[in-house]
Amino acid sequence: MKINIEKFRIPAGKKVDLDKWPTLVKPFYQSEKDYRDSLGAGLDELTGLQKKLYASNQYSLLVIFQAMDAAGKDSAIKHVMSGVDPQGCQVFSFKKPSDEELKHDFLWRSNCRLPERGRIGIFNRSYYEEVLVVKVHPEYLRPQGIDPDRIDRKALWKGRYESIVDSERHLHRNNTRIVKFFLHVSMEEQRKRLLSRIESPDKNWKFNLEDIKERERWSDYMKAYEACLAETSTDQAPWYAIPADDKRNARLIISKVIVETLDSLKMRYPVADKAKARELQEIRKLLAG
Repeated sequence: MKINIEKFRIPAGKKVDLDKWPTLVKPFYQSEKDYRDSLGAGLDELTGLQKKLYASNQYSLLVIFQAMDAAGKDSAIKHVMSGVDPQGCQVFSFKKPSDEELKHDFLWRSNCRLPERGRIGIFNRSYYEEVLVVKVHPEYLRPQGIDPDRIDRKALWKGRYESIVDSERHLHRNNTRIVKFFLHVSMEEQRKRLLSRIESPDKNWKFNLEDIKERERWSDYMKAYEACLAETSTDQAPWYAIPADDKRNARLIISKVIVETLDSLKMRYPVADKAKARELQEIRKLLAG
């Protein structure tokens, strides 16, 4: 089934109302087998494109995942990227900032993890936490040397959005392509998944009481996401709001977006020049004995 990725792209400069944005859409697969076949086909395409990305050594790709807890970021990364050569892919999960990271500007720790040319970099959470979690919890600004009670918060967030957009435009000019996914899960689906973490022994380690406390701030988080998506989705670094109540469907959409993004680069394997061609012929003769 054909997936039109533009339906999930957040238009640049437009307001976002997540209440009107679906968390569930009609499946792009008809059965378990159809899902696996479709995902497998996407993996084959992605693997071929990743090889060209690595060989051409011209571009890099940064893929960012943001979501509420239990939205499926980890499983999406695992399934969608399972066919990519580990040498050409780097995954970083950003947790609570360290003391060293807090001594730098809010983009510093992620800038240290940007993908090299020829590689795919995946951020499981990212610098966007600084306009999401920190916006909901302004007290987190204090370890950064900022007193939230003595600043113009509206100006602070506006400045951070601008810094992010400027940084992403700089990366785009220097051949890093950026695609960003917000996995949009419903509050009810999150409830079910959090319960499954308690009921399944192999998922107990994923459960944290903080998840429940953050769930109580759902409305605040949705407002923070709406502002973030509207302010930072650009033509150069678009956001895609992925309906995430159906994990399989979400993976198929994500796979399609990444494949189309890489395919749009029109990459090809390096072509040997005359000198290299002569060298290869000499090597052939030596190997032929």
